[in-house]
Amino acid sequence: MSEERADLVRVDTTGAAHPVGRLASQWMRGRQGTFRVMPGPRHLVFMRHVGEDGVRDEHDGAVCRLAGEITTPGALCDIVSLVGQASWKGELIVTSPQATRSIYFDHGHVIKANSTADGEKLGEVLYRYGVLSREQVEETAKAVNNDLRFGEAAVKLGFVTREKLFSVMQRQTEEVVYAVLLVSDGMFYFLDSFDESKIVVHLNISVSSLLMEGVRRMDETRYFRERIPSELHVPARVSGRPAPAEEHLVPFWEAIDGQRSVSDICRAVGQGEFEVTHAIFQLLQAGIVVVSPPRPTGPGAIVARFNEAISLILTNVDALGRGAEVRDQLSSFATGAGIYDALFMGAGPAQDGTLSVDRILENITMLAGPGEQGEAMLSQWLYEYASFGLFVSEPILRVSADHTNVARRAGELLAPLAPQ
Repeated sequence: MSEERADLVRVDTTGAAHPVGRLASQWMRGRQGTFRVMPGPRHLVFMRHVGEDGVRDEHDGAVCRLAGEITTPGALCDIVSLVGQASWKGELIVTSPQATRSIYFDHGHVIKANSTADGEKLGEVLYRYGVLSREQVEETAKAVNNDLRFGEAAVKLGFVTREKLFSVMQRQTEEVVYAVLLVSDGMFYFLDSFDESKIVVHLNISVSSLLMEGVRRMDETRYFRERIPSELHVPARVSGRPAPAEEHLVPFWEAIDGQRSVSDICRAVGQGEFEVTHAIFQLLQAGIVVVSPPRPTGPGAIVARFNEAISLILTNVDALGRGAEVRDQLSSFATGAGIYDALFMGAGPAQDGTLSVDRILENITMLAGPGEQGEAMLSQWLYEYASFGLFVSEPILRVSADHTNVARRAGELLAPLAPQ
């Protein structure tokens, strides 16, 4: 059964509910017991657990004050604002295809937030902020048990102080809240109480300040992403340009070495992705750094990136009716260079210019042997071939309204393959 139907339930003419999909069956098995069907519109079914006595009491779970569907990013801003302004105490549970997150409120403040998303768990946050190494995260995880949580285990092992742990846990809570505001598909439920044992550390963060910062991040992140598409992109200093005059940007500039990605710089300076991206964007605006796509790792990734670039080029010149002449020039280039007959043997290129990954890997191993040297040679040869294809295609593409976007996108794809 497709994932789109995995959560379906069918109600028959007798009123009996039958799980249709795997997820629906799994979820309903986890909710065995007696439920009350709450009144509601015909297109919605809402039930709450009441136990065998049929009466809701304190043992049957928290009262649901609010619930609804999420269909657009930012939709939860109003809900979070309402909870904060009304000074409610309770738990906001937000489910999405990616994760389930909980925010705990207490009279206008957020006191804790949890998430099942891998990148938002405490160990990963401590790693991203450069507090723990990957080895320390793994060692700490092994020490965790029913009586010892991750943070306490890290303190006990001497990897982090309690003061630093408290600071990072606050940043973790903030990041979970910001992630909740970005959820675009899912459900939310606000319950009027929560299990106090889940609040290991009681924070006290203003809801209004979190909302203002969250909205600012949503607006600015969309703007930053045009120039810095991901945390895997790599900034580099522009040769001959001085360090920034702004003192707060100097640590970020010093951490840029042309090899570190945005996420690597986060670890180096102990800041979050938003703060680092913001600083790099300012350095970009000042013209003292440039940003390149992440370098592919492994020969398979190199061929995949080449395939994406060359097919983009040929698809667009084909649309203009001049793909044949570009292919002829690429064929002449390959023949003249001498190496491509052996590199491409049995691998293509196909009509769209792409190469068989498996066959190319066999050929490069035969030509240059396994290891970094063969990977570097493969990257250089494919870069030169595709760059020539882009060079001869550009005059043709100029008649297209989308010429600039195609050329820029192809150049961005090829840049990480360029010899260092």
